[in-house]
Amino acid sequence: MTTTQAVKNPLVGLQLYGQSVWLDYIRRSLITSGELRRLIDEDGLRGMTSNPAIFEKAIAGSSDYADILDSLGVTEKDPKTVYERIAIRDVQAAADVLAVVYERSKRRDGYVSLEVSPLLARDMEGTLQEARRLWQAVNRPNVMIKVPGTPEGIVALRQLIGDGININVTLLFAQAAYERVAEAYLAGLEDRAARGQDLGTIASVASFFVSRIDSAVEAAAKDNAAATDLVGKVAIANAKLAYQHYRERIASERWANLAAKGAQTQRLLWASTSSKNPNFRDVLYVEELIGEDTVNTIPPATFDAFRDHGTVRASLTDDIEGARRTMQLLDRAGVSMDRITDQLLADGIDLFADAFDRLLKATGSRISSGR
Repeated sequence: MTTTQAVKNPLVGLQLYGQSVWLDYIRRSLITSGELRRLIDEDGLRGMTSNPAIFEKAIAGSSDYADILDSLGVTEKDPKTVYERIAIRDVQAAADVLAVVYERSKRRDGYVSLEVSPLLARDMEGTLQEARRLWQAVNRPNVMIKVPGTPEGIVALRQLIGDGININVTLLFAQAAYERVAEAYLAGLEDRAARGQDLGTIASVASFFVSRIDSAVEAAAKDNAAATDLVGKVAIANAKLAYQHYRERIASERWANLAAKGAQTQRLLWASTSSKNPNFRDVLYVEELIGEDTVNTIPPATFDAFRDHGTVRASLTDDIEGARRTMQLLDRAGVSMDRITDQLLADGIDLFADAFDRLLKATGSRISSGR
């Protein structure tokens, strides 16, 4: 990256402030066309995330996977098996393209995420088994397996980190849930260190969802005039305070001991960063969450918008007291943040499960049609 690139392209400029930009999207043609390579070279792309909804759109809405779908034998037509074959190949191919980022960043970036079945969100043992199986199947050092930030997923996280598996913890909304994830990550590293195993090869991110919180506050404000002035402010305040927890943790002696053994910090990753309210700036959740040692995974439309008219500044540590006041005012307005985040987690699990069901149906339909 050159200074000239950073000035001309706000996406590249994020690196000057210590933030890595990842793309919340995957599709076979993105990789085979050379577009992924271009995004790395020209836009400073440093990673990718995927989820069942993204794969469902790719499989149902393109002919990218005809070679696999057309070559299936009679005994190979289980939709989940076929989906995994498609997803694993895409993730492997994307990881191979991003390997140059992985190497240049000394294993800090260059990752592609693949999610365990959302149907296992409340099943700790099932999550463990599937995460280990997918990790082995992809067989790339720069893959992250996504597990949900449910109580069961957080228990699994500690064991998976202890196994040496890179993990992206998803569906985090509450600061308290994030703190439990951060604790599980440290404990998993300590388990590994106690066995004399290498810590330097392990990477993890905690995916903190943003815009859905503002959507929930906006819905609450329709019946609560006291919350009206807080619309569009709570999600950013919540994220800023989570980042303060992160900074406190990495300043601790406990972290210093792990860092001395080669451990990487578990970065906060901002997810759900497209603006849902048309009255908000379309790059709001990118511009207001720029900070050192973080990741923003951005969907394609928002990615293009930020390249076009994004403003880059160190915003994540601005006005922390104002962020605290926002959360206090929300409480005084009688809007329970705990209730919002609990509901968003439950809704997120259901949405991902529904997307996974549609994905399997779309895959099954493509199998049946022979296309």
